[in-house]
Amino acid sequence: MSALRTALLGLAFLPLLAKADTIGEVSTVFKFLGPNDRIVVEAFDDPKVEGVTCYLSRAKTGGVKGGLGLAEDRAEASIACRQVGPIRFAQPLKDGEEVFKERTSLVFKTMQVVRFFDEKRNTLVYLVYSDRIIEGSPQNAVTAIPILPWPVGSGR
Repeated sequence: MSALRTALLGLAFLPLLAKADTIGEVSTVFKFLGPNDRIVVEAFDDPKVEGVTCYLSRAKTGGVKGGLGLAEDRAEASIACRQVGPIRFAQPLKDGEEVFKERTSLVFKTMQVVRFFDEKRNTLVYLVYSDRIIEGSPQNAVTAIPILPWPVGSGR
């Protein structure tokens, strides 16, 4: 088997993660050199649940280090997920499955969103948190979407 084919097969087993679109941002601290510190609002669609979009706001560190991608972003983030169309499951869901992940420092820190299914209440629950190899942060935010019928002729 060729090395390229082996690499492509390996990629097929990586978890399916969402990619975020930047919706907007506001500056919070002016920097003389490099970009300002800011709050960024991003949106991503759940890759395994059609009809769900999540909106994430988080701090991005500016300055020279931030501009070069060397700064560590703060752990705080906020999330709001909404039903934007009929909900359909592309694949079976696993509780605690990672839906979105982004590096928030050069090497050791990431911010991630995981999904849970509250079967008793027929609700999808999304949790955003930050972790680090040595020590994570207890700061987190949660949002929930009750799975409801989508009105015929609405939206998508």
